[in-house]
Amino acid sequence: MRRLGRALVRRRPRLVSLRTTFVLSFAAVTAAVTVVVGILSYNAAARLVRVDEQSVFTQVVSDVQDEVKQDRMVPQDFFSSSRPGHDLVRPVRTDVQVLGARGEVVDHGSPALPVTDADRAAAMARGAGTTAEHKDVRVGDDLFRIATVALGDGRGAVQVAQEFSDTEDLLQALQQRTLALMAAVVVAAGLFGWWLARRITRRLVILTSAAEGVARTRQLGIQVPVTGLDEVGRLGRAFDRMLGRLAQSEEDQRRLVQDAGHELRTPLTSLRTNISLLRRIDELPPDTRDELVADLGQEARELTDLVNELVDLAAGQSDMEPPQRVDLADIAEDVAGLARRRSGREILLRAAGDTTTDGRPGMLQRAVSNLVENAAKFDRGGRGPIEISVTGPARPGTVRVEVLDRGPGIAEGDLIRIFDRFYRAADARSLPGSGLGLSIVREVAMAHGGAPFAFRRAGGGAVIGFTVGGGLAGGGTERA
Repeated sequence: MRRLGRALVRRRPRLVSLRTTFVLSFAAVTAAVTVVVGILSYNAAARLVRVDEQSVFTQVVSDVQDEVKQDRMVPQDFFSSSRPGHDLVRPVRTDVQVLGARGEVVDHGSPALPVTDADRAAAMARGAGTTAEHKDVRVGDDLFRIATVALGDGRGAVQVAQEFSDTEDLLQALQQRTLALMAAVVVAAGLFGWWLARRITRRLVILTSAAEGVARTRQLGIQVPVTGLDEVGRLGRAFDRMLGRLAQSEEDQRRLVQDAGHELRTPLTSLRTNISLLRRIDELPPDTRDELVADLGQEARELTDLVNELVDLAAGQSDMEPPQRVDLADIAEDVAGLARRRSGREILLRAAGDTTTDGRPGMLQRAVSNLVENAAKFDRGGRGPIEISVTGPARPGTVRVEVLDRGPGIAEGDLIRIFDRFYRAADARSLPGSGLGLSIVREVAMAHGGAPFAFRRAGGGAVIGFTVGGGLAGGGTERA
């Protein structure tokens, strides 16, 4: 088993970095382009040089042919001394050798050129300009083209030779230089590709290190130092925002669990105390028994309400209900009807303007219902009706929902804290409830691009509500 594990470790493919891949790809593409361009350029240059050399030799031979046809020339006219026929064969790398009437060499070239039977036949030919051509004739270490042009009437011939081994040496040197230049270009491309890849992938390396750090430490509150306006910069900013959202979500979950544990501890402790008394229920007087059972029922209901509100709050943070076009006036009417049946209180609804918006109906109905239940709980005396006001647009694209009561009102110090989780004002701690209802209202409002608000009502009571609109996004707490 240990050997198998080692074999699997050895067979694990090695990871190739993006930087290495980029450098190799850049160098490979550059090498391919350089090779193709170098080969094409060399072939074109070699072809031009060879064609040019061939055209020069052909032109020299043609001039000699024309001259011997026009004038009656003898071998001495082409001797190496300064004579008229010698001007015809002076191009660079052109050698001249003169043959006599029987094909013998009467003026050696430099170097001496070989004489074949075809050359001797041309020397004895009757027609002037008759030519015998030879290609790739080796003289010593060099290669020549040779053309033997007859002077006519058996007077001899002149051999014109062009050395093209120098041309091939030149082309070979050009080829070597081209290969060296191609190698230099490939090396330079590799170095430039490495520098460019390092510059491009540097921010990706930072992102990778940040992601690996998060995976290793599980710390989401790190800053990702990525700049730029390109795709990498956008990725870095998106990654940074994602980490921020995850950190905030983790913090919200942690606070929710801590607050829930704190709030659940009190009713659970009371339940344990009362349950322990049940073991002695036969010893208790009837009135105490009834009071104990009533307390158990009340604590069970409060615990149930607390759990339900915790579930609602958690669902509000990750509600997957699809958004749709809703009318908040219709939602408020449904909530008012249900509250009338449950509490027997008078609920008045006022609606004005366009009260439609894009939102999640279930979440919005939960928020309005919490506001009405909160008003009914604090306005137990029922000195006046509970009023629901839905108006829109309070600002362009927004709808405002208010619930007004004539209860004891809210102290100035509590106005900015009533939407905190589990917060309960001093004069409300004796009343049933968990302190989560208005927190759910805040979550719903912020999820719909709005904000909650609360202020004291003129003449007594409170006005608590929220705004929605501007898209399903986050918002802040509105001060009124």
